[in-house]
Amino acid sequence: MSTDANGAGTGSYAAINGLRLYYEVHGGGRPLVLLHGGLLTFDRTFGPVLPDLAKSHQVIGIELQGHGHTADSGREMTLENLAADVAALLSHLGIGQADFFGFSLGGMVALELATRYPDLAGRLVLGSIPSRLDGYHPGTRPGAAEPDWDRLPTAADGQLMEADYRRVAPDPDHFQQDLAKTAGLVADFQGWSPEQLAAVRSPALLIIGDNDFVRIEHAAEMLTMMPNAQLAVLPGTRHMEVIQRADQLLALVLPFLDGPLPGSAG
Repeated sequence: MSTDANGAGTGSYAAINGLRLYYEVHGGGRPLVLLHGGLLTFDRTFGPVLPDLAKSHQVIGIELQGHGHTADSGREMTLENLAADVAALLSHLGIGQADFFGFSLGGMVALELATRYPDLAGRLVLGSIPSRLDGYHPGTRPGAAEPDWDRLPTAADGQLMEADYRRVAPDPDHFQQDLAKTAGLVADFQGWSPEQLAAVRSPALLIIGDNDFVRIEHAAEMLTMMPNAQLAVLPGTRHMEVIQRADQLLALVLPFLDGPLPGSAG
């Protein structure tokens, strides 16, 4: 694994918890781990913002179990397992603490990591995540009786997800199995207690769209429970569009990542 003279990343694999976990490194500076959304690749999720983030950070993009270049395994897909994979990769790379930017599933993994491995977690950018399953609008939950198509991914979104998967996955025909496994993870999501959220000392920037999966009132509740949290609501923005608002995201995220950590001098 290396970065070239232009700061461009090259993909590598690490043997982590029974997986060949794929990751890329771009740029230099304080480590910033990017965690993609469910059924998305690293590039599809963060391509629009990656060049600017890599100007001032060592960006580590990870593709989680059953996503992108990382094959699924017989292991159960849980937030606990995915967070353990990220923690193990950071140990493999000799990184003792990093900032995190996760979208949707990736944001849930980042928050799970912060609750289980607090010393690893610097700043947290958490895009479009709830703290409980009822934080989602009813029509966006797995198996919803009346799907909310104004908020859910479009048919075109689904086609892009599958095309990206087939282009890079070790087993291109495994998409439906990984879709079912990822949906099962969300359906079984138990969330975090108010006590767990209150114990997260990391500065956290919560970002949702005003037409997102996550209810605005629920995001506001998370804001009150996390002691060092901020909340941004992007106008005119559906779930899948949150990560596409590159200019708005960078205007929020870059100043936040430059802010002080608890206990730092400034």
